[in-house]
Amino acid sequence: MKYLHLVWAALFRRKTRTFFTIASVLAAFLLFGLLDSVRTAFAQASESVAGANRILTMSRISFTMSLPQSLLARIQAVPGVKEVAYANWFGGVYQDPKNFFANEAVSENFFSVYSDFVVPPEQLAAFRNTRTGAIVGEALAQKYGWKIGDKIPLQATIFPQKDGSNAWTFDLVGIYRVADPKEKNNEQAMFFNWKYFDEARQFGNGAIGWYIEKVDDPANADRIANAIDAISANSDHETKTQSENAFTRSFVSQFADIGLIVAGIMSAVFFTLILLTGNTMAQAVRERIPELAILKTLGFSNPGVLALVLAESVLLVLLGGLAGIALAAVVVPAMSVHASGLLPDNVRPNTWALGIGLMLAIGLVVGVLPALRGMHLKIVDALAGR
Repeated sequence: MKYLHLVWAALFRRKTRTFFTIASVLAAFLLFGLLDSVRTAFAQASESVAGANRILTMSRISFTMSLPQSLLARIQAVPGVKEVAYANWFGGVYQDPKNFFANEAVSENFFSVYSDFVVPPEQLAAFRNTRTGAIVGEALAQKYGWKIGDKIPLQATIFPQKDGSNAWTFDLVGIYRVADPKEKNNEQAMFFNWKYFDEARQFGNGAIGWYIEKVDDPANADRIANAIDAISANSDHETKTQSENAFTRSFVSQFADIGLIVAGIMSAVFFTLILLTGNTMAQAVRERIPELAILKTLGFSNPGVLALVLAESVLLVLLGGLAGIALAAVVVPAMSVHASGLLPDNVRPNTWALGIGLMLAIGLVVGVLPALRGMHLKIVDALAGR
């Protein structure tokens, strides 16, 4: 800190060049903050502990293949299974294709199996007794301004009604909340009665999308999963039963390898950034060779000159990088509101930590060659312009 004023003065010796370089660093780390938030959100989607006592059974062939309803009683009879619910993906959109959120047809006991979704008893009763009843997450209800008693129209993208219409209308009878505030992103879904869906849909009647089993002990989950899959072994509807977290990882992986994509994009961005900031630092040191020589004549040691140049380089990247991630911290919550819970509501601490680590590393990398040149300057040659 003793020589911060020297570093600061050297950094802003060419103000225009410095501001443009800082702007480039800001843009790079803004992109980093946004992309790493996406990567973190997808990575953490499969790390929830809320469903530790639940396993899911779906078709071994594909998530889109249905299972026979006759499996229900046989799964319920497997030792260790406390309760079985079932669901079917609907895929409807609200008013506009951009208004996409998860919507599923579910069995009456769905919220008993998903006990981490808290619904008032009277609303659960209304759900069971209302043929077209639906329950939505609190965050989703707030997003669209829905309240109990509203009618919610959805346009089907997969399942038309028997009369050929794609318009489905549901009565909002309940709003669920998550028990754990950290799982707030799970309040972005809508659930409605499977019986109504099955009676009204044009095709696939009687088929189940997937089963959800609540087990007596998470330690027995593997044994129970194997027993469930054995029921349909060598049939035309073989099943794959796995933990809820494994199911989420499998579902997320269908989008793409998000981590690899983010790493590829950021590698290209940071490589370009290193070239840009490296050129800036090389020019800055080249222009100040006589000044560095004067510092040496005043008693600055070779390591001292090395440290000054490296500090300038690191400060250049830190100024732009911190501003970039701070801007991302403003943008990410705004994006999260429109992302149906797919993004976190802030930039995670691990993103900040990784970002600061990258800033320091990039600052040292781009500053090391100019710093070494300054350290090895011969005073006479430098003052003579050689």
